[in-house]
Amino acid sequence: MTEQDFSQHGIRLLIIAAALVIIIRGINQAQSTLVGLLVSVFLAILGKPPLLWLQHKRVPTVVAVLLVVACMIIILLIVGAIVGASINSFYTELPAYQTRIEEQVSSFKSFLATKGIRGSMGNVLLRFTNPGMVMNLTANLLTGFGSALSNMVLIFLTVTFILLETVSFPVKLRTILGNPYQMFPQFTRFVDDIERYMVIKTLISLATGILIGIWLSILGVDFPILWGFVTFLLNYVPNVGSLIAAAPPILLAFIQLGIWQAIMSTAGFIVVNFILGNVIETRLMGRRLGLSTLVVFLSLIVWGSLLGPVGMVLCIPLTMTLKFACENNKETYWISVLLGPEAPYESIEQEPKEQSDTDKVSE
Repeated sequence: MTEQDFSQHGIRLLIIAAALVIIIRGINQAQSTLVGLLVSVFLAILGKPPLLWLQHKRVPTVVAVLLVVACMIIILLIVGAIVGASINSFYTELPAYQTRIEEQVSSFKSFLATKGIRGSMGNVLLRFTNPGMVMNLTANLLTGFGSALSNMVLIFLTVTFILLETVSFPVKLRTILGNPYQMFPQFTRFVDDIERYMVIKTLISLATGILIGIWLSILGVDFPILWGFVTFLLNYVPNVGSLIAAAPPILLAFIQLGIWQAIMSTAGFIVVNFILGNVIETRLMGRRLGLSTLVVFLSLIVWGSLLGPVGMVLCIPLTMTLKFACENNKETYWISVLLGPEAPYESIEQEPKEQSDTDKVSE
């Protein structure tokens, strides 16, 4: 590479970096608008399977779309009313829980004093076992979703128009390309993967939330509906979502009922998440995501910082979309390779051996 080519390559990298900074800044500034659009697309993806089922039953498209959107609105209003009442009741009881945990920590300090252990350990325990601090992230997540759903009229109007365009969009795309019979296997496979992920993840999250709510209700933990709903939401967040969802109800079980019930609550979370998350979900999805473990974790941080709680929930579909866009361009194909799953060690060693074999033949 000559000095001039090296200089042009450096300038190009600087331009790309500057454009990336501008795009990230723009996404951050337009967060409220983009979050509403992403929520609309998310609801539209979940509404597409029942829409196609109604169309298969020969229900007119407009009527089918209106039925699907109406069912979404009714479900959201019912869940919002029930969960909203649980949230209000929880924050009403929070001072009592705070007083109870302070009493338990004080008794623990007295126990340590009888063993000759003194100092600031009790204050440290009070600071790190404060239920208000433990609930902070969960409360922020609920607040973020509440603000995202604050403009429900605009969101559901957008969902309605997206569902109406579902059938006609491929026809429009073929018309633009000048071939009414052209097929798009890569794009179709990508859309199917996104829909498959969202539908399976929603069903798994719903089952997880219901089972956790039932288990906490059997144990006698307060507000099982609230904790089931929080588990349902946070189950979308990869890697750390289930841990964050488990912390508040386990702490509440310890404060309210004691150490044994807290252990039973922990066991319930472990069993439900292992069976549904590690066994059933893995068997249904397999490795169809095409993303490495590191990329999944980093996408959680990046999209969460850019778009808030909604970005954390939708980090996997957003990263899959980015990977699809990069792998269909020669200049950005290397990015899709980096975002892809880990390459097996055997595949790395095969290439030099094959090269050496060809060299021997040529000799």
